[in-house]
Amino acid sequence: MCGIFGYIGRKEALPFLIEGLKKLEYRGYDSAGVATIKGGKIQLSKCVGKISFLEDKLAQKPLTGKIGIGHTRWATHGQPSDENSHPHQDCKSELAVVHNGIIENYQELKIQLSGRGHRFLSSTDTEVLAHLIEENYQGDLLSAVRKTIETVRGTYAMAVISKSDPKKIVVARSGSPLIIGLGENELFLSSDIPAMLKYTSRVIYLENGELAVMTPGGVKVFDLKGKEIAKEIDLISWDPESAEKGGYAHFMLKEIHEQPNAIRKTIAGRIQPDSHKIHFDELTMTKEEMRTINRVVFTACGTSWHAGLIGEYLFEQFARLPTEVEYAAEFRYRHPIIDKNTLVIAITQSGETADTLGAVWEARAQGAKTIAICNVVGSTIARESDGVIYTNAGPEIGVASTKAFTTQLTVIYLLALLFGKVREIISESEATKLIQDLIEIPDKLEKVLLGEEGIAKIAGKFYQATNSLYLGRGKGFPIALEGALKLKEVSYIHAEGYPAAEMKHGPIALIDKNMPVVILAFAGRRYEKVLGNIEEVKARGGQVIAIATEGDDAIARQADEVLYIPNTTEALSPLLAAVPLQIFAYYIALKRGCHVDQPRNLAKSVTVE
Repeated sequence: MCGIFGYIGRKEALPFLIEGLKKLEYRGYDSAGVATIKGGKIQLSKCVGKISFLEDKLAQKPLTGKIGIGHTRWATHGQPSDENSHPHQDCKSELAVVHNGIIENYQELKIQLSGRGHRFLSSTDTEVLAHLIEENYQGDLLSAVRKTIETVRGTYAMAVISKSDPKKIVVARSGSPLIIGLGENELFLSSDIPAMLKYTSRVIYLENGELAVMTPGGVKVFDLKGKEIAKEIDLISWDPESAEKGGYAHFMLKEIHEQPNAIRKTIAGRIQPDSHKIHFDELTMTKEEMRTINRVVFTACGTSWHAGLIGEYLFEQFARLPTEVEYAAEFRYRHPIIDKNTLVIAITQSGETADTLGAVWEARAQGAKTIAICNVVGSTIARESDGVIYTNAGPEIGVASTKAFTTQLTVIYLLALLFGKVREIISESEATKLIQDLIEIPDKLEKVLLGEEGIAKIAGKFYQATNSLYLGRGKGFPIALEGALKLKEVSYIHAEGYPAAEMKHGPIALIDKNMPVVILAFAGRRYEKVLGNIEEVKARGGQVIAIATEGDDAIARQADEVLYIPNTTEALSPLLAAVPLQIFAYYIALKRGCHVDQPRNLAKSVTVE
């Protein structure tokens, strides 16, 4: 959840470190720090708060040197403070360490180290790494790091510099992402791709249990036994501009508007224009293997879990396969009943979500087939799953997921249709019609986006609310959950999503004149029942904001406000309905003065349990 950035080359490191950390702000953080080496000394500066505070501090006392590491911290052990900020040092200030992850046995190690005379200045788990490396150092920094990680339990992505090895950064990875970028006579280190897009498109992804030595002459990668490993260089397809705001006030707004093109990219190459046949080049499963599947389990966290919930509806509808949706954190620690005929579909934007990775490992250990739906090429989950389908959404920087969600839904829709065709549940003509409906979605989304100003006005009427309900039936229920989550994430208004029929089983007690209720009322076989729910809310003085299908003029007589979406097949309505709720949450957060792209306490990629 924290961010690491490093540089070694022929130029001054500090500008790269600051710029890299700024690019990692979206991951979530509460403090920041940098360390460089110059004149045989470690130079260090860190503080609690925003990177701008660190910049002010550095303006008074700049750091120099052509090698350095930087860090943005999201507190896990120890409250946000200058002392708990990274980098951390050993007793003699001869080395500096930055670390993402959690050292689970740090208390035990800290007691042992203290007993041997080590002095601790912070309450973090990370500081034990600095002292262990100090003890293990005997002239070889790589060896010292390797011996250190033999004694720790937990997850880590770490980078270490030492004044005794002033032209070397040693890094190690297990469980938390770490990427090395190759420039011209310079190397970069980052937790995530967007931070290095400006400098290089050539990267090496470190795997679990790998270490690397970065020097001005290049990089060498080793396993835990010290054996050198030959690594492939991957090319990043994202362009640098895709990680910039492009004239929008916030990344979230930009990414909301990118959804029509993002969905086009997700579809591109996966549907044959002449026959409308579906194919996924990345998918390794044969048709015969698909036919052996008798159960599907989606596993994910947060917004991706909501996408999986819609996947449950789609797989049962189109493929007639028993389907379940599991929270990854629960699935990985239960005793799930799965076997070789179970397909586990893991959904994650980043491909680095710790709990989702754990769920994939558990599924594979029990013999299930696994497919990842992911946005980031080369991410850990893509390498750990039996197959991967990339959403091709491009970088998503805003913490509140928008285009990742709708492109995940697009992939799931196509995958459900593919299974339905292979299992001969739906005919070619039915599939052709359903695929054509999907092809039309980006144009219809552009029409939804034209209503942004009207949605902003409605948001202006409700931004002072302290609680709200989101209700939906069928595929509208997961969108109710997602709409409520978006509002919570960016505006800090308490919001809950429910199946509309469940309103009478408790939530109705909350409804009064101060309670806005968002109701998904798009066309479908449950439409009349949803109208009944609206009447129930109105009878108790609640204010209703309805998401309805274009042409439904009658609903305007019942609801206080209506946000219309274009008409489409019922299975695709969630794709259209999600977008006005994203815009609604965005403008409410804006009116409340919230930090839209970096909501408090949240991180873009949750890489720790």
